[in-house]
Amino acid sequence: MPDFIYLASQSPRRAQLLGQLGISHALLLADESEDAESLEAVLPNEAPATYVQRVTALKLDAAVARLRRRGLADAPVLCADTTVALGRTILGKPEDEQDAARMLKMLSGTTHRVLTAVALQHGTRRQAALSVSRVRFAEMTDAQVARYAQGGEPLGKAGAYAVQGAAAAFIEHISGSYSGIMGLPMFETAQLLRGAGFHT
Repeated sequence: MPDFIYLASQSPRRAQLLGQLGISHALLLADESEDAESLEAVLPNEAPATYVQRVTALKLDAAVARLRRRGLADAPVLCADTTVALGRTILGKPEDEQDAARMLKMLSGTTHRVLTAVALQHGTRRQAALSVSRVRFAEMTDAQVARYAQGGEPLGKAGAYAVQGAAAAFIEHISGSYSGIMGLPMFETAQLLRGAGFHT
């Protein structure tokens, strides 16, 4: 049985959640030569669930290739991707404060989905799972939107908010996986890890 995994993610939240499962991990991050951002491009008319699972698979392909290229010790590789969807509209990471404010105004007073796909590969065996949660935002005033957008928290976050941050003040209701909304669904991840021989 392997005694650690590689986490191919820059997200400190994913590393923290993985730690809660008691799993030792090493980061397996992209080289500067890799165009990681291009993997997240949305295809025309792509459904949110299809998108997030496709991107996660591409990230895992890149991570497994990176592991082999670097000649590192063999161990399972874990990848995840999170997207926010309002209907079929995919809300990725905002480009700047103005883009964050635009997304937050879209989410204000509505219920949206947060989809997190997770995938684990060990050798040639790959397992994957999808977590879908629903989040309802209260109505936000323009001043509240501006204040949150200017605080810096939305940048780098799908849908321009972090559920574990100041945005929690505007979240009326959650249905689904809180950890999935954070970026790594614990239940599904634990199932994948058990399938790879870990005790969680």
